Amino acid sequence: MPVAARGAGGPRVTSSGPLSGVKVVDMSVMISGPLSAMMLADQGADVVKVESPGIGDMMRFLGSSKGGMTGIFALNNRGKRSIGINLKSDRGGEILRALLSDADVLIQNFRPGALDKLGFGYESVRAMNPGIVYVSISGFGQDGPRSGQRVYDNIIQAASGLASVQTDRATSRPQIFRTLVCDKVTSYTVAQAVTAALFARERGAGGQHVEVAMLDAAISFMWPDTAMDVALLDDDVTRTPTIGENYAALELRDGFVAVSAVSQPEFEGYMRALNGSHLLDDPRFADAGARSVNVADLRTEVKKLTDAITVEEFLANALVHDVPASSINTLVSAPDEPQVVHNASFFKREHPVAGRIREARHAPRFHGTPTGVVSHAPMRGEHTDEILAGLGLDPAEIRATDAVF
Repeated sequence: MPVAARGAGGPRVTSSGPLSGVKVVDMSVMISGPLSAMMLADQGADVVKVESPGIGDMMRFLGSSKGGMTGIFALNNRGKRSIGINLKSDRGGEILRALLSDADVLIQNFRPGALDKLGFGYESVRAMNPGIVYVSISGFGQDGPRSGQRVYDNIIQAASGLASVQTDRATSRPQIFRTLVCDKVTSYTVAQAVTAALFARERGAGGQHVEVAMLDAAISFMWPDTAMDVALLDDDVTRTPTIGENYAALELRDGFVAVSAVSQPEFEGYMRALNGSHLLDDPRFADAGARSVNVADLRTEVKKLTDAITVEEFLANALVHDVPASSINTLVSAPDEPQVVHNASFFKREHPVAGRIREARHAPRFHGTPTGVVSHAPMRGEHTDEILAGLGLDPAEIRATDAVF
């Protein structure tokens, strides 16, 4: 059952999720901060999104839109309330201090030092709220030779080594992931760090400053498998390709699939799924050692098989022979994947201004503290009056100044 919770700036109805009662002030923009705050909202936290005059969050204006709401903003900011505050005005600063006075979490991704100049650096905020978990997200870090540089996802892909991992063997050209992988990895890192810091606070550690650099998050994400070779530094290491180095879509007669055959039983099933059982009697391919020596011959034989089989036939065979395989879904077809439908991975609803929208549900299922569908992504300043009233302020009187919008 939903419960009434009083968050930063007044009451709202929230779910009984695991973070019900946690108050979050989200001062971040783009994706690295907003997505992490949205995940906290999905888990029941009361999240107030604070935007500044001018452009505010650029995601409100980037990409496909309807009625003043872009798809990318809607998918990274649901479950939040929005207030516009002019932090350069004295009254605006007072309003933000009131919001922060009993907040559990502050998330910001201003350039390093920017909030300090406005009087809202960690030490200043801690002085008014010692228990706050203050999260600072940056591109390269809060200090260091590149700390002040402007950053976007593709820049971190390049700096972290992720782009080099995607290098096309045929052209030797590095490739950039066509998804904002570093932003999103940072978001998940932040969300986990926030809950860890809140847990530590419950154990008596008090509030703290949590710093997350996109560069660090990207490297930490990439290293466990991609560095399985380069992590071993001695000269006498037996070198083999990484697992992901061999990943590629397999072209069949009428389309593409993804398939993996790591173990000997999987390789044997793979050959049978391709209608190539005769190759299992070939000593050149008898085991992994033989196949590594005769890899060029194996590729030639497999190419003959893949040219002769359809996607539908191969996938049916793969199921029979217990081979890990899948068709290549698109963003349009993925919602109709039978397992996706079964998992209810997506939901559709009517946004007040953007019309029908398909959203990915929050991935974890909490059976003891179930989450519900949270509110839509807010319009800019949609809840300003509500939040001001919740702080005990007169919205009409405040709006007569330049403190809010």
